[in-house]
Amino acid sequence: QVHVVESGGGLVQAGGSLRLSCAASGSILGVRAMGWYRQAPGKQREQVATEAIGGSENYADSVKGRFTISRDSAKNTGYLQMNNLRPEDTAVYYCNADIITVWGKSSNTWGQGTQVTVSS
Repeated sequence: QVHVVESGGGLVQAGGSLRLSCAASGSILGVRAMGWYRQAPGKQREQVATEAIGGSENYADSVKGRFTISRDSAKNTGYLQMNNLRPEDTAVYYCNADIITVWGKSSNTWGQGTQVTVSS
């Protein structure tokens, strides 16, 4: 089966940086697209950054200029570089990958989420 595993979350002070990783594994032929989402306590899950098929990138207004999405296709791994973090960035961050399996079928797969906590 296909797995998506996130890492890189943690506790950081305001103004600090973190880099989240999203590694896809299993019966994978390739990763076509990837996105990052977050959900804070009492709030709805929101889209943070996406890299679509063809490489086009989109960012939420709240993170534009501070977060950068990237991907290493050879490693089937995506990244979210988060700079100048703010307390309002505190949330559980989720990775979603559009994966092509070895059987030629697509699989939209979510990671387990990783906690990012930004303190003042």
